[in-house]
Amino acid sequence: MAGWFTETQNKAYKDAMSALNANPTIDLENSYVPLQNQYKDIRVDEHPEYLHDKEWAQATYNGDLVGIKTSDVMLGVYVPKEEDVGLGMELGYAMSQGKYVLLVIPDELYGESINLMSWGVADNVIKMSELATFDFNRPRYNFYDGAVY
Repeated sequence: MAGWFTETQNKAYKDAMSALNANPTIDLENSYVPLQNQYKDIRVDEHPEYLHDKEWAQATYNGDLVGIKTSDVMLGVYVPKEEDVGLGMELGYAMSQGKYVLLVIPDELYGESINLMSWGVADNVIKMSELATFDFNRPRYNFYDGAVY
């Protein structure tokens, strides 16, 4: 897992990956997953010193932007009250590139207030339990049931 994520964020990421693996409408093998595409396969959870390495940082940043540009959908695993600033930037970038933006929130946190800007760029916000059956071939718009701040 990433060295900068909280325990809750890491659990949500693992749950999302499990649900995506079970979803027949997504080609996960040919999808861009940032943590599976780290520059030179450097895992910062095992080598946190790379968080201070400019080459790693720039290459990781640019790699993630290429991943967004070349994908059809931007899926963000969102944990209310533990927003990841990087995810916020990626969501805005994806919207600017005309990508469908899907936020996935752990069931136990669904309905809690989320950041207005993250809410605004999302085309749809679903519960984690819905991810395994979400039809990526038929993306639709929907409102988030929770409030914003």
